[in-house]
Amino acid sequence: MSTLDAVQAALAAEHAAVYGYGVVGGRIGDDREGEATAAYAAHRSRRDSLARTVRDLGGTPTAAAAAYALPFRVPDAAAAVRLAALLEDRVAGVYSDLVRAAEGPLRREAAGALREAAVRAVRWRGSGVAFPGLAERTGSRAR
Repeated sequence: MSTLDAVQAALAAEHAAVYGYGVVGGRIGDDREGEATAAYAAHRSRRDSLARTVRDLGGTPTAAAAAYALPFRVPDAAAAVRLAALLEDRVAGVYSDLVRAAEGPLRREAAGALREAAVRAVRWRGSGVAFPGLAERTGSRAR
């Protein structure tokens, strides 16, 4: 995978995460609303940074879809928490790919984003995995 392809994949994942956190925010309980708001802001910031990186690499940033299919119904706060953890797992997976494809400052940035997603996933789920970002270790698909 080329660096540009990996950055585009990360950008697409961030678009999906921003959309997903819109759903999470609408269903999450008051006790975790601050976490959802902070995660939403973090993903928006990463999304905007990745769009700039794509342009810097000579590409046209992948556009956000009008809507994204959710992996399950999100009728309540418990489902919103599960969705938030899954969003972070998926984002970690694409950042894992970007770490492999990139070098220098971009690689450090991708590693930081992977770490942040893994930490948020642990906070949402209440437990962690040994190798965040690797689908075969987390038991979920990274994409």
